[in-house]
Amino acid sequence: LLLLLLLAPWGPRVSGALRGPRRRWPVPYRRFDYRPKTDPYCQARYTFCPTGSAIPVMKEEDVIEVYRLQAPVWEFKYGDLLGHLKIMHDAVGFKSSLTGKNYTMEWYELFQLGNCTFPHLRPGMDAPFWCNQGAACFYEGIDDAHWKANGTLVLVTTISGTMFNEMAQWVKYDNETGIYYETWTVQASPDKKSTVWFDSYECSKFILRTYQKLADLGAVFKKIQTNYTSIILFSGEPIYLGNETSIFGPQGNKTLAAAIRDFYNPFKPHQSVREFFVDLFKIIDRVILNHQFYLFYNLEYWFLPMKSPYLKIIYEEVPLPVGSKGSFGV
Repeated sequence: LLLLLLLAPWGPRVSGALRGPRRRWPVPYRRFDYRPKTDPYCQARYTFCPTGSAIPVMKEEDVIEVYRLQAPVWEFKYGDLLGHLKIMHDAVGFKSSLTGKNYTMEWYELFQLGNCTFPHLRPGMDAPFWCNQGAACFYEGIDDAHWKANGTLVLVTTISGTMFNEMAQWVKYDNETGIYYETWTVQASPDKKSTVWFDSYECSKFILRTYQKLADLGAVFKKIQTNYTSIILFSGEPIYLGNETSIFGPQGNKTLAAAIRDFYNPFKPHQSVREFFVDLFKIIDRVILNHQFYLFYNLEYWFLPMKSPYLKIIYEEVPLPVGSKGSFGV
């Protein structure tokens, strides 16, 4: 995965926010009052949501089929390569029975995975510079070939037009308040009952939230197996370090600031193969041999005392939600 992230498309944060209170594990993902404007420095190699459109208002009596969509990450560029590693991207599809129109809805990074996972170290700036936002994208059509060729396109439930419109209002709220992409799940061990320190916030979590919202509205889901990709770091109990101001500000901790910048330096975009492998050895030395990882989560920095097996990609079953009695669907 480190190879994948180092080679991921980069382009280059978004304004900070006030520090939130510490809570019990896992640290809850923080929501915000609005989505801040992106800095012009942050540029994506691939345009976000190029054919996106507003979510339409459906007629109440419409019956809408809901499809589970899944394909390997970057399938458009690498085919099923990452599918062999079970690194999958998730989306949801809709088909109106009244109009016959299809729609796709998904959630992903505005500036590609590398930028959401690691910062840029810009000259003249003490603090690492983050280009990290994620957002929902809705557009007309379902690319059957994309989802079927190397992934999944399967009917999971049917809903009414009224339920679809209520879901659309929830998507607007979710999209305006859940603005930062979080790549990593961090937990104490591979054991399924182990403590989760931080949970990820990425494409599959959006789909799971959408399914749950539909279930809350009355949808009944088919009994089919559904698996999702998680990228997990394994760590002892994390140590809270502070936010950008407390670490990198005028009264900050210069020693800690230097250590964080030094940690992130090997994850920068690379211009040569030699530079890439030199930095890869530095990453292995710090993360595996010295058990160090600095995590940026909710605009705050944490130290992770890493432990074996350090990192793992899992493709784990998460059952579809159970609808209530009298629900709509099949």
